[in-house]
Amino acid sequence: MKRLILMRHAKSDWSASGDDHSRPLNKRGQASAPAMGAWLRDQGWLPDEVLCSSSTRTRQTLDLLGLPKVETRFERALYLAEGDEIIDVLRGASGDCVLLLGHNYGIADCAQQLVAEPPDHPRFSDYPTCATSLIRFDITDWGYLLPGTGICDDFAIPREVIAAQEAG
Repeated sequence: MKRLILMRHAKSDWSASGDDHSRPLNKRGQASAPAMGAWLRDQGWLPDEVLCSSSTRTRQTLDLLGLPKVETRFERALYLAEGDEIIDVLRGASGDCVLLLGHNYGIADCAQQLVAEPPDHPRFSDYPTCATSLIRFDITDWGYLLPGTGICDDFAIPREVIAAQEAG
């Protein structure tokens, strides 16, 4: 069994100067990422490997999740990658529970491609910032990963997670 945490970076700051690759998170993103990290811990989904886009906003999202440090590869190939490109990178993973952190529209496309049946959530198709899917596969090696074979155990967006955490 292999498990995938498929996450889009948290909300970025469009007013920041510089190129797109170096765009940082905004205040909302800085609040969303720790909430999603707590949600992952509550779900018992802790990665043993991370595949992360090399952009500033994905790196900041990863840092703010507050997860235990594990083998991490920062991949330029994940920066603005399309769904099939993301799947190709994932096929090179070695962990049993992999956190893959990237960008839209590729992350949404990748999620749609991977799952046998999408979750019953209105935001799954557009995958808002910091949205996260928990997907498992009945495979022993990521090299055997095929589209349409994943079982989506959960899907969450920061707004709902934060509201539930505040409600206690």
